[in-house]
Amino acid sequence: MSIKSLIIFVFLLISVNFISCAQEQIKENDVELKDDPKNYTYELVVSDVAIPWGMCWLPDGSMLITEIGGDLIHFKNGIKTKIENSPNSIRQGQGGLMDIEAHPDYKNNGWIYITLATDQGDGEGGNTSLVRAKLDNNKLSNIEQLYKAEPNTKKGQHFGSRVRFDKDGFLYFSIGDRGNRDKNPQDITRDGGKIYRLHDDGTIPKDNPFFNQSKTKKAIFSYGHRNPQGMILEPKTGNIWVHEHGPKGGDEINSIKKGANYGWPLITYGINYSGTPITDITKKEGMEQPLYYWLPSIAPSGMEIITSDIYPTWKDHLLVGSLKFQYLELLKLSEKKVIERTKLLEDIGRVRNVRQSPDGYIYVAVEHKGIYKIIPN
Repeated sequence: MSIKSLIIFVFLLISVNFISCAQEQIKENDVELKDDPKNYTYELVVSDVAIPWGMCWLPDGSMLITEIGGDLIHFKNGIKTKIENSPNSIRQGQGGLMDIEAHPDYKNNGWIYITLATDQGDGEGGNTSLVRAKLDNNKLSNIEQLYKAEPNTKKGQHFGSRVRFDKDGFLYFSIGDRGNRDKNPQDITRDGGKIYRLHDDGTIPKDNPFFNQSKTKKAIFSYGHRNPQGMILEPKTGNIWVHEHGPKGGDEINSIKKGANYGWPLITYGINYSGTPITDITKKEGMEQPLYYWLPSIAPSGMEIITSDIYPTWKDHLLVGSLKFQYLELLKLSEKKVIERTKLLEDIGRVRNVRQSPDGYIYVAVEHKGIYKIIPN
């Protein structure tokens, strides 16, 4: 046998073994996706928003919406108003003006938190930034940058980025690996591929897991992530949950633990877009396993856990948007395991975000359409 023939034989052997393992993984994690029950209606409440990325509510019931191109929208009493002096974001690949969240004590302090792509700092291109600001007569003021990932890069993928508060008032936000999977996610001296934790004023908690280690990014709370674009506070445990885009296959839902390594790219249930393996292992000691993973990928964006009595059969379960298949997915949970999946809003468009409002209704952001409200029959 020639060397060339031997190389081909070995490659085919590895590929067959990888496919066999992947088939076993699918079988192990397979939960049937049920059809849309259509036991609800939905209405477009905010129209003509190109790519609505983030949304949150203020105490008066009005809504703030970020549009990735840079507009910040205030929606109140059926009227859309463009907020003046929105943060100076750049539109670079998947990056732009991204997530938004009001402080839990907004009524008293007025702070709003926003993630965005910015070209501030060293190097060409941009990276993810977190700012806070105050809203006064439809204009932002007191804009403060709380965190800026470094270095800038011209790459257009994997900015993250979601932001949430936990029950203790800590602020969590995500930054993707920025297209540099070989350096960023596993290196705690570098930004990218991480979940970060700050105090609400941007200072770094001294009990962060790497605070006392030299040369580390001390805001890091967990690492080994690819591109988290969903984040929630799980109300029963108080833990932060994220979901993140896998490559071809292997989107994940993870419960975030202090100082934990979530494995990317050393372990994954996905493969390269070309169909070749990234790694031959899906589990490794010292690395966390996902609560759930999708094979094939649905390209998840936005996530919410339903606590509202308005949707009794959905209560305590997850909603996740699918960019790829253009629907909203309901994942029913039992003991932190996904036991049932149901397709909702079939063919509505690329679902970018889903959130439950303070009045208990579910709102869904859809690209090139706007914000929909789900109303149970």
